[in-house]
Amino acid sequence: MEKAFEYAYEALAAKEVPVGCIFVYKDEIVALGRNTVNESRNATRHAEINCIEQVTDYCRDKGLDLGAAFRQVCVYVTVEPCIMCINALYDLGVHSVVFGCKNDRFGGQTVFDVGSVRQAPTRITGGWRAEEAMNLLKEFYKGVNPSAPPSKVKVRGKKT
Repeated sequence: MEKAFEYAYEALAAKEVPVGCIFVYKDEIVALGRNTVNESRNATRHAEINCIEQVTDYCRDKGLDLGAAFRQVCVYVTVEPCIMCINALYDLGVHSVVFGCKNDRFGGQTVFDVGSVRQAPTRITGGWRAEEAMNLLKEFYKGVNPSAPPSKVKVRGKKT
């Protein structure tokens, strides 16, 4: 989880939503990522999605069966995966997901318990360094998102 937090801090420094993530396969970190939504101007470039691509490349390079590999992957992410990301992780059949703080706006377990409608064996646990993860999010949301459309930019707590 320490590495995931390093990437979350890196995301914050890059003016991205501070989410960091690592994927571990057979006790080896095979993917490290952070949100790159603003940087790429692509709303799907969440830390988990970036890591999924890295694992796909890793499996291709090592000649591993993608499905079998993902079933042994443990995901460590600083914030509860959103509905999009948790669905992707369920689809891939990852072994487990460990997250920091809950995601009360978009969480794939908190807002809508995706696992309750999926037949996935993925184990999900949260609360690891939750306060630190939440403080990173609060720090990010104190500022102005440089990629936000003008109609969504907040000024002194109000939308313009």
